[in-house]
Amino acid sequence: MDRFFVEKNNINLENNTCIIEGEDVKHISKVLRCKIGEELEVCDKDNNEYICEITNIDKNIVNLDILEKADIKRESNLKIRLYQGLPKGPKMEMILQKLTEVGVDEIVLVQTKRSVAKVDDKKEDKKFDRWERIIYEAAKQSKRGKLPKLRGVLSFKEALEEMKNNDMNICPYENERTVSIKKAIKNSDIKNIGIFVGPEGGFAEEEIEKIQEIGSKVVSLGPRILRTETASVVASSIVLYELSDLGGEE
Repeated sequence: MDRFFVEKNNINLENNTCIIEGEDVKHISKVLRCKIGEELEVCDKDNNEYICEITNIDKNIVNLDILEKADIKRESNLKIRLYQGLPKGPKMEMILQKLTEVGVDEIVLVQTKRSVAKVDDKKEDKKFDRWERIIYEAAKQSKRGKLPKLRGVLSFKEALEEMKNNDMNICPYENERTVSIKKAIKNSDIKNIGIFVGPEGGFAEEEIEKIQEIGSKVVSLGPRILRTETASVVASSIVLYELSDLGGEE
């Protein structure tokens, strides 16, 4: 069943109705070619989802009746804030898509010493619009209960200052050989965790030293060197598998 996100004020629980607006209307009517009477999943971006039936399709709005509230837990209790050293455009798009599918709660873009990509202020809004659309489509496909937040671009110093507020932080680093993520987070009783992943060129040695100074654990992702777009997804997946719901609940 196709899934769509709406604002909370588009859902009327007293009358058991809701409306879908914006670009999704065209997708429903022109791409999916939905008809009156067909059912859709509607989520309020706050982990509440409903099975709805289309009652009317206009040019700018789709009206639906709420048939039932779906009792499904989609979101992890562990909140992951992924700090991503700014990579080149195509890699950024893949990172956003896959982190959304895996279940990351927040993605923070950071300008590090070896970041090749630069964000032009004049083009930043357009880039973020496209990136947020990628997150939206990935959240629909993976049936997320919330849309991951996208923030940035922070300076390296700003990122470190913010990371101090997390319950725990880890940083994958290619020169670390002994401490695995599993070992670093073993028996951790935490509600949130920060993961800091470097850009294409990795972290400079002085950056790693500063990351360690705030108490972040530098960890290994194994004997092979992973690309930044792979490292972000692998690190997040390991954490969610070890401490949360990836792989299914016991």
